[in-house]
Amino acid sequence: MATLTQEMKDMIGAQLNFLATADEDGNPQVGPKGTLRVFSDHQLIYNEETGRHAWHNLQASGKVAVATVDRPALKGFRFEGTVEIHKDGKIFDDAQAFAQARHLPAAIAAVVIDVHRIIKLDAGPNAGTVIAED
Repeated sequence: MATLTQEMKDMIGAQLNFLATADEDGNPQVGPKGTLRVFSDHQLIYNEETGRHAWHNLQASGKVAVATVDRPALKGFRFEGTVEIHKDGKIFDDAQAFAQARHLPAAIAAVVIDVHRIIKLDAGPNAGTVIAED
């Protein structure tokens, strides 16, 4: 798996992150994930709360992209990977505790994203540069 730098972890923690998926026909879906956070040096995690479009698409394909951007700095990253869905066990229990501590809806599942590729989203000539790949 690709490795997240401290800069990437800080940006994920400070910005609203957007999750992108595609359905069986290739139609795109993108939406904010307010619970998205760093899980490890190689993984992200978020609480699935609605069970709608992204949830359906993740179960169908298991593929995802996450974009995070610091707009004032014109810097950002796209994290591409595959998902592990947890509906019980310690990871799910920890996700429920995360939600409860923040007065958020209970999670349907904890979705762990194994990051396989990281792409720079900075403005300028380096935009789209692959900076980490497994």
